[in-house]
Amino acid sequence: MEELRNNLLYSPKNGYTGLSDQQKADMNDYCKRYTAFLDACKTEREATTWAVETAEANGFQAMVPGKAIKPGDKVYLNNRGKSIMLAVIGSESLANGANICAAHVDSPRMDIKPNPLYEDSEIAYLKTHYYGGIKKYQWATIALALHGVVYRKDGSVITVSIGEEESDPVLYVSDLLPHLAADQMQKTAAKAIEAEQMNVIMGSEPLTGEGADMVKLHIMKLLNEKYGMIEEDFLSAELTMVPAGKCREVGLDRSLLGAYGHDDRVCAYAEIEPLLTMGTPKHTAVCILADKEEIGSVGVSGMLSHAFEYFMEMLCDAQGVKLSHCFANSFCLSADVTNAFDPNFPEVSDRRNNAKVNYGVAIMKYTGSRGKGGSSDAAAEAMGHVRTTLDNAGVIWQIGTLGKVDQGGGGTVAAYMANRNIVTVDAGVPVVSMHAPMEVVSKLDCYMTMLACKAIYEA
Repeated sequence: MEELRNNLLYSPKNGYTGLSDQQKADMNDYCKRYTAFLDACKTEREATTWAVETAEANGFQAMVPGKAIKPGDKVYLNNRGKSIMLAVIGSESLANGANICAAHVDSPRMDIKPNPLYEDSEIAYLKTHYYGGIKKYQWATIALALHGVVYRKDGSVITVSIGEEESDPVLYVSDLLPHLAADQMQKTAAKAIEAEQMNVIMGSEPLTGEGADMVKLHIMKLLNEKYGMIEEDFLSAELTMVPAGKCREVGLDRSLLGAYGHDDRVCAYAEIEPLLTMGTPKHTAVCILADKEEIGSVGVSGMLSHAFEYFMEMLCDAQGVKLSHCFANSFCLSADVTNAFDPNFPEVSDRRNNAKVNYGVAIMKYTGSRGKGGSSDAAAEAMGHVRTTLDNAGVIWQIGTLGKVDQGGGGTVAAYMANRNIVTVDAGVPVVSMHAPMEVVSKLDCYMTMLACKAIYEA
């Protein structure tokens, strides 16, 4: 009976039961490199800058129209500093397709409004507009850092980062004390902190002199001294508030990583690392680090942009291949996170089909909302390809779905890749407390996701 059970029944096991000592060492080394990337890249701009610098250090060159390519060449396209596409040219023609991994490098956050700085009751604030799906109350009373770029009136560009160094001040959104929160506590969680209350405290010390805005003037003076800014420069700035601080190991056994922005930089890093040192693959290997996924993949740097076609068209033109033929024979792993089963909230998940921490990279046949709305819903053949590829490469994987059917849901870039006539399957790292200021992932799942991307590139 035991033999029959082993041969016929599907019994997923915790990944640590099959992990060798060498694999554990490799996993921990990989997670250290990922942690360094995560600490350095809290916005899509920072991730793109890092990717360009790292790619060039590993032999990648910028792709331009008319550039000749040959097997083994490494090329990239920097899409306006906010997303990037990279490729290692394969030994076979692009007419036979490419193996693509697509992730995104934007994360939920609080963007600064165009005219943000004001003073009220002798406290200076910045107005914000939250970006992506967040629980607004989670962003009050935590240490925040200011990141971004400012295009100044004189045409120069400055990079802003305040709150990450130990010597830096941090910024802050206030909340009510419980002693006076009787009315607030009666509100739903969605209304406990309203969007227009997410105003960031910038300072409280007035300049010496007469006037009703001396604190605001003091803050503007400090920004001018450090960055040469005037208030009008906010109109052409791209500034955002993110949680301050570095990625930390979680748990006494240090098996988990807690940080802002695992969604989806944990998959973005898993995609790009194996590509950096890859030899010549059979099929051209393509890595996409996209922007704007958290708000629908729109805009010139999102996955709905024609920028991906532009990059692939340059590669295909260099080989005399039609882009449509390449897409029709390509495969894409849409590398995005999913929810990890949380025993604190079992009521929202289907235990038999939800991904779990430490069970490896989660393969998702579909995402979407309720009736699979917004999902690409991969075919059995596509799922079979991933299953066989990962098994042959020794990758620990599991199946996943995004909670109970009518509980909610979400999407990835998979549908947009599938709409291009590219066979696409979702896969990624299970996350605890997704979209929170601190998300938690398993080191094992991070490592297995990287191995899964490597296996797809090499298929």
